[in-house]
Amino acid sequence: MTIISWIILGLLAGAIAKFLLPGRDPGGFIGTTLIGVAGAFIGGWISARWLDHPITKDFYDGATWASAIGGSLVLLIAYRLLFGHSRS
Repeated sequence: MTIISWIILGLLAGAIAKFLLPGRDPGGFIGTTLIGVAGAFIGGWISARWLDHPITKDFYDGATWASAIGGSLVLLIAYRLLFGHSRS
């Protein structure tokens, strides 16, 4: 997959992570989508590095989507824990 594909996957993974984890986010929509992009990259890297699942060239690979969504969820939870109480 190209870098553009990973960005699109990250945007979609961020939206799915936001759907799975509703509530107020400190960064709003833009922050959530940026977390989704970062989560897709980190989830894909972890999947390839430690879970022995190489990154395929297929955009519709289920394991790639699962790792991107999982990475987005982890980053979104961490972001909420670190910065969630800074807003009133």
